[in-house]
Parts: sequence; structure tokens; C-alpha cells
Amino acid sequence: MCAVKAVGAKFLGIDLSTQKIKGIIIDDAIRVVASDSVDFGQELAQYRTESGIYRYKDGMTVTSPVKMWLDAIDLLFEKLARKADLSQIHGISGCGQQHGTVYWSKCAIKKLQTLDCYTSLSKALEDAFTKEESPIWMDSSTGDECQHMEKALGGPLALAQITGSRAFHRFSGQQITKVFREQRHIFDATEHISLVSSFLPTVLTGHFVGIDEGDGGGMNLMDICKRCWSRDCLRAAVDHESGEDAKLEEKLGKLIPCSEVVGNVSRYFCRRFSFSPNCEVVAFTGDNLSSLAGLCLRSGEMAISLGTSDTVFISTDEWKPYIEGHLFRNPVESNSFMGMLCFKNGSFTRNRIRERAGVSTWCQYTHLVAKTPPGNSGNIGFYFDDNEIIPNVSKGDYRFDSDGNKVESFATEIEVRAVLEHQCLAKRLHAERLGYDSGGKGDIIATGGASSNELILQILANVFGKPVYVINIADSAAFGGALRAKHVCLNHAANYFDSSAGAVERRLVAEPQREYVEVYNRMLPKYAELEARILEM
Repeated sequence: MCAVKAVGAKFLGIDLSTQKIKGIIIDDAIRVVASDSVDFGQELAQYRTESGIYRYKDGMTVTSPVKMWLDAIDLLFEKLARKADLSQIHGISGCGQQHGTVYWSKCAIKKLQTLDCYTSLSKALEDAFTKEESPIWMDSSTGDECQHMEKALGGPLALAQITGSRAFHRFSGQQITKVFREQRHIFDATEHISLVSSFLPTVLTGHFVGIDEGDGGGMNLMDICKRCWSRDCLRAAVDHESGEDAKLEEKLGKLIPCSEVVGNVSRYFCRRFSFSPNCEVVAFTGDNLSSLAGLCLRSGEMAISLGTSDTVFISTDEWKPYIEGHLFRNPVESNSFMGMLCFKNGSFTRNRIRERAGVSTWCQYTHLVAKTPPGNSGNIGFYFDDNEIIPNVSKGDYRFDSDGNKVESFATEIEVRAVLEHQCLAKRLHAERLGYDSGGKGDIIATGGASSNELILQILANVFGKPVYVINIADSAAFGGALRAKHVCLNHAANYFDSSAGAVERRLVAEPQREYVEVYNRMLPKYAELEARILEM
């Protein structure tokens, strides 16, 4: 590990997401030197994917071709090499889309160690995988496996108390169980199982790299508090067959700290792209965890990504498992946790109500909302274009008047406020259940497409009673990888936030209005009561 500051040192962060791979290079002053990306659907069209994925006819199975990712790595480095001197890169880290699994064959290590710089990764590693396609986070084909895991561990909450989450279709443990049950020959022939996040450093270093303690929390296999694989979960994953849990543990390898240097880049990358043989590779993590690092989110703070779906991240010291949320090991504060809530209905629902109101712009929408007071005179609505995850409710719209009576419709000016207050109150209610302290200190950072919407941000500020900021970083996941590489390789003894000081510029966009904060404080218990009612409908 680099112990002293190196003049001209650069650091690379990589994000292998669903639709593309991105790279960001920063210098030791955290200035972005170069960045680029590879769009799977457009630039690797030979794989005939739909924006990087294969959807199966069953409507549930979703995969990505592993060789496409290998070609994307080569192409990304070719692009970056045209913009920057890669020999100056002292450290690399990054992330991968969470939950996806990669299955390495028994000849994989030999192939990784004998890569020819004149041969592409996809060709050189042609026989290195027992499964050509990786099951990814969009897959929903593991319903039976989810039920099996929860039953084996004593129910959804019991599983969450060990692994940080109840069983979800996309989680890696259920995907592995499906392979074990339906493709046993593949399971038996597999030497090592990677997550997408550990697949990348495995390719970069030329040896199997363990799964980090952060991303391991997205598998339903890790005992998060003990930082090790859960024996009970491993047994359940292989249907309690004698000795198979030990084999699965061997295939997964040991969990590693998020801050571990896992090796140097292999000769392939030195010869092909002029990397220095001294360039260190730091453990990669999941994309959501890396975004938390890229936002420099401190304990007690919250980030809200407002997009097609809305995602809430919290940094917390409290271990408070909750079946509708997730808890992971924090990648930059090893004794803390990252809480995550995923709300399926985001911008599509907001836009549907705007269009129904007959207004074409959010400026016009704001004028309509202003016709009703914060709190909407006690009227509360719930709006779901799709079956929702949090709460677990079927799609539909549910409206209640100030007396709690269910009604069929609202006046337009009530409707337009109701959908925004519903989405903000839901975030506070479920964040508090996951351990977030709304009464404590800590800012809120808004990201995503709707983070430019001042109306939504002001309602968020009033509902949470916290100031809301936006930031100057677009690709927080890749940027978080670069910051983590810099921290570990250059000054690991320092606090992560000291090492990353000045990395993120926060701009205040909404301050809580105290008279309205109290309105929402009084409204929250009623909202929670009505949410419980719609779950029974």
C-alpha cells in the first residue's frame, strides 16, 4: 500500500451497471481528469441485448452476457487511454450492479494468469465460465427459493436480523439456490462464485477476489453483524444437503473488508493499456454502496434519489432490521451501516398525476399545489402505478378525506398536492422504521432527475424538518470508487471524510419552514394508520 503522497498520482473509479460501464479518473486534489463510458446496447450491439440485458419469455428471468462485460472493460480502457496517461494511475476501485452472480470454471485461474495482451478478454476467457450469462438484479424468477429461505430461517424478520434483508427475488443467495436446483451440473463444475463487484477486481488482478463485506449484504447469505457467512443461510441455500454448504462456502471464498487492497493490476493491463505494475486494486463494492461513498454521506445523513423509482440511502450507527428495507455494512465507516429503501413508484406516478391535472409544466403544477395548504387540509392519498415494494401493496390509487373516509376522487388542487405529500411521508415513515432519526442532526441530499424540482424538495424539507441539498456529482457510484481508491492507496490512516474533503460541493435548495414541519409531524401518525389500512384492502 502506498504510504506517502506520490506526485501526479491518479485514481480510477469504475462502475459496471446494467446498461453501461463508466470510468472516472481523479487526481490527488480530487479533480476529475478524464471520464468515459461504454453503452452496452449501442457499442456492443453484437450481443443483441436490450440495453445490456436479456429478457426471457417467461417474463421473470433476466440475465446479462458475461463476455459483453469483458469486451466493455477492454473498450473502456481503450477510451480512457486516449484521454489520460494510465501509467499514472496508482489505485483502482469501483463497483458493480448489486446481486448479479458470475460462475467461474475450474480452468479460470490458469486463463486469468496467462492472458495475452494481443487477445481480447472475451476471447482469452472463453472457457472461464460455467454460465455464459449472469442472473442480475432485475430477475424475479426465484419465488420458490425466497419462500424456502425465509421458512428455513424462521420467517422474513428472522432472516433480516441475520442478513439485513428478508428474501428478495434478486438477492444472490436465491439465484445460487436456483442454479443448485435446476442446473446442478453447473454448480458442481463451478470453482468460484463472484458478485459483479468482485468479478471486476478478479479480472483486473488475475486471481479470485473475495466478496466485500458491503456487497455481501445483498445475498441473504451473510451474517452482517458477525461479518461472516451464515452457516444456517448456506445450508438453506443448498437445500440442507449434507456437505454442500461447505462446498458453497468454498466457492464463495472469504469475505473481505471494503478497504482491502486485493492485489496489483495484472500484466495484461500493464502491457495492453500501459498501467503501472505498481497500480493497486482496492476491493470493489455494490453500486448503491459506492454511491453512498461518492456522496460522502456521513452518519445520520440521508440521500434520496428521485427517478423512475425513488431510492433512499441512510448512513446509520443503529442495527435495526426491517423487512421492507435493507441494511448493509457501510463501505467507508466499517462500524456503521447503510440503510436502503426502494420505492418502485417515482417519476412515472408524479408525471401521471401532473398530466391528469392538465398541466404541461412543473411551474404550472406548482401554482396548482399552492391553492391548498401544506397538510392538504387533512386529505391523504396513496398512488401506485405498479405493485409497490414499500409498502407491499397492489397497484392503484387510494384516497382518504380528513375524517379518514375512503373517497373515489379528489379535487384537482388536492390531488396534485396529495401525490407529493404521500411520496415524502412514505420516505420518512419507512426511514424511521429502518433506524433513521428525523429529530437528529444530518442533512438530506437529493439526486436524480427530479432533484431540480424545487416544489418536491421544499415538501421533503418540511416533511423531514431538515435542509435539503443538491450536489455537483453526476456519476456518484464511479466517483465513489475513485475516492475509495485514493483514500486506501494514498492516506488510509486518515479518516475517509478527511481524505475526501472538498470532493462534493453541496448547494442548499430548501430549508424547512417550521410552521409546516409541525403540520407534517402531526400528519405522519395518521398517514401510517391509513397505510396499514390499505395493506388490508
